[in-house]
Amino acid sequence: MDAIQLTAGMRSNLLSLQKTEKLMEITQSRLATGLRIQSALDDPINYFAAKGHRDRAGDLAFRKEEMMEGIQLIKAADNGIEGILDLIAAAKSVAQSALNASGAASINSLEAQYSALRTQIDDLADNASYRGTNLLSSDSLVVHFDETGDHSITLTGFDGSSTGLGITDVAANAWTDAVDPDVPNTVAINADIALLDAARDTLRDQAETFSNNMATITIRQDFTTNMINTLKDGAANLTEADMNEEGANMLMLQTRQALGTTSLSLASQAAQSVLRLF
Repeated sequence: MDAIQLTAGMRSNLLSLQKTEKLMEITQSRLATGLRIQSALDDPINYFAAKGHRDRAGDLAFRKEEMMEGIQLIKAADNGIEGILDLIAAAKSVAQSALNASGAASINSLEAQYSALRTQIDDLADNASYRGTNLLSSDSLVVHFDETGDHSITLTGFDGSSTGLGITDVAANAWTDAVDPDVPNTVAINADIALLDAARDTLRDQAETFSNNMATITIRQDFTTNMINTLKDGAANLTEADMNEEGANMLMLQTRQALGTTSLSLASQAAQSVLRLF
């Protein structure tokens, strides 16, 4: 069967319509996805450059989560330090009361309260963990800042127990005078108060160190957030479509398609005029 032969005018108009239809499909896809470059076939250089930006942004987002966990760990340790400082203050108050106490029973009762508070310090330090890491139990954590892991900060813990802080246990009847049990042993009690003061100073120094660490992590976290946004914006600039421009293109193509259809119709009418000869 012979192929249908079109006139040169009809063939030209049909080819123009096919090109317009293809351009409309591309424009519709851009309007639907918001992307000017959707695959490496559209523009390999910009596509892979944008992919590199997005990949790095994703890696940095993972590091940002790691920084958030580091901050929470420091907060857990700081909560523990604040609690232990309160217990130390309570223990010091008990010891100072013992200095002015009279009678062996009263002094020994205050000594027992002191020992109980010392035990509470151990318990609180043991409970200050976050996701299995406890900076008050000499644990450490490395927080990475960049996607390659080359830059980081190490959160170094310390022994926040009574033993680690140098708060020694009080032996039975240690706060009563060896000669007269009804009189407090001021030397022993003042020595324990001095240990409490030293432990308080140690905790404050550690709290300051953790505060500086938190400030560093927070600064890097803010920087990472800005860097992620910059990378995403860079990827968008390389691949996203200008919706205003694409909308204008669609209107132009629709007009061109309508004109092309009209031209094709006129070309076909020229061919149909031959029929009037018969």
